[in-house]
Amino acid sequence: MDAIGKIPRHLFLDPAFVEFAYMDKPFQIGCGQTISQPYTVAFQSQLLEIKPRDRVLEIGTGSGYQACVLIELGAKVFTIERHRELFDKTSVLLPKMGYEPKMFYGDGYKGLPTLAPFNKIIVTCGASEVPKTLVAQLKPGGIMVIPVGKTDHQKMLRLIKKQDDSCEVEEHGNFVFVPMLKDKEW
Repeated sequence: MDAIGKIPRHLFLDPAFVEFAYMDKPFQIGCGQTISQPYTVAFQSQLLEIKPRDRVLEIGTGSGYQACVLIELGAKVFTIERHRELFDKTSVLLPKMGYEPKMFYGDGYKGLPTLAPFNKIIVTCGASEVPKTLVAQLKPGGIMVIPVGKTDHQKMLRLIKKQDDSCEVEEHGNFVFVPMLKDKEW
């Protein structure tokens, strides 16, 4: 909650929503995407158990709000966005705010294999299944937090990768996220 309190959420929203920026609600940010409500951002961040200098892969940069929270927690963030309009906007906004995650435009389902492995992976959109390509990019002992399920509701899963590359899977409640898009043409 301390990390969330340091970030001016109103800067991530359309000016029409500024007076509501600090409510615990999601808001549209364009391209059919949303900025998650602060509770969800805090919940996913807490499940990741961030330690200083953790290399974190974020799938779905969106507004950049979650990336800023992770940076405030001490993580080195690598983030992927597949919507060019959001990527361009966030690539300008975050450095102006003093946040400089490594940002990539591309397909989150593929992750960043050339930069793997990662200590933690967070997916900020609802996946129909856990992408094996992302699990492969997680270090043994690493944690992935991902909402998985149908488009109208998902289960928040936390996967802890074991030394033998298998994963312990925990369920942490029901959520609703915009869908993770696979093989979409840009």
